[in-house]
Amino acid sequence: MTDQDQATESPGAAGSPILTMEFRHVHRLADPSAEGVQTWQISLAAGGETIARVRAVRGQYWKAHNLGERLADEQSPAAVAAGQLFDAEGQFLPAYEAFVDLPGNVLVIDGLEIAAPWDDPWTVAGMISSLIDRLTDNQYAVVLPRSLSDTKDALLGEAGVLLSAEPFSDELLIIDTSLAAPEEAARRVAEHLRYRARHGDIDLLDEDWDEDDEGEEVLTARTRAVLHLALRELADQGWHEVSVLGKQPAARSAGGLFGGLPRVTWHQDGSWRRQLARTFDDLAADCTAGTGVEPRCTGEEMALHLGIARARDLTHNRPRLVADTVAGLPEARGDGDWDACSGVLFQDHDVLMLFDDALDGIDDAESDLHQSMGMVNLAPLDWFTPFDPEHARDPERGFRHA
Repeated sequence: MTDQDQATESPGAAGSPILTMEFRHVHRLADPSAEGVQTWQISLAAGGETIARVRAVRGQYWKAHNLGERLADEQSPAAVAAGQLFDAEGQFLPAYEAFVDLPGNVLVIDGLEIAAPWDDPWTVAGMISSLIDRLTDNQYAVVLPRSLSDTKDALLGEAGVLLSAEPFSDELLIIDTSLAAPEEAARRVAEHLRYRARHGDIDLLDEDWDEDDEGEEVLTARTRAVLHLALRELADQGWHEVSVLGKQPAARSAGGLFGGLPRVTWHQDGSWRRQLARTFDDLAADCTAGTGVEPRCTGEEMALHLGIARARDLTHNRPRLVADTVAGLPEARGDGDWDACSGVLFQDHDVLMLFDDALDGIDDAESDLHQSMGMVNLAPLDWFTPFDPEHARDPERGFRHA
């Protein structure tokens, strides 16, 4: 029996082929030795050519009669892990119980083989992160070799540190998947790899590098198309809720688009909601017009933030829909860089502070905090006042629905 899975990771440098991972596990049916322990062979390919391999031994405590003894049979480094995590009866040693939050299942990673120029800690960390995502849950200790002498083990160790691995002993590092730090570290690794894929190995500390150069490619053809799709979905949702809610105030319990807005907006009436629904239509029209997508009032800032968040979700959750949406459009290294969109398309992110209940009253133009930070138009009744009257939208443009 063969279990296979494929996952796509970001390239290691601009112009590089897409990296794909293949997971392979083979065992005989009804084989008692397969209970509790599985050995996976994982390969990383670039453009169809294998560039890296690694092995992962997955030990499931609740399936094995004596997981320590069973891991020891797999030889090094699983055997090293077995001797340091379990006693002779297969019980957890006190040092291991004190080290991890939820002692239980174990994933031991070793046997790295990787070709240049991919042999850097970030690429290996991306590979390990994907492996952890597919072979574990939040009750695993992921064990990596800790070595300074062996080049491949040292690379695994460096990658582990990038993923918040902690030294357990002179021989082992452990990533505790029950903690939040590894998940946050995996996000940073993914962002780093995506950045390298789009921009190459640019030194962000180089004084000659100009951030403004990045903004020129934020709204690529494909990014614009997916953002348009997201804004149209939100516009449709907004107009539907306008019809359902009528003149009634919104509430968090109602859910939906308006129920998910900052609570300072919940008491607004149907007329206010119609204006916000129109902001999604206006921004969507900007996307198809080929002009800049620039929010012209606070309401449009909120709409664009929500649109970018929805576009990000579509990219992750609806890859086939996104692929159909961008089919035939030219590819660019900045495609789908939603972090860059959030950083470049706004003058500031003040409107997002309204989501923080600890900052109640920040929308009041007379408050000290509001004035000290130079905020404008945060009160819901001011959301549709143009930032620049000379750059305002046509007041006679009407609404999608009367």
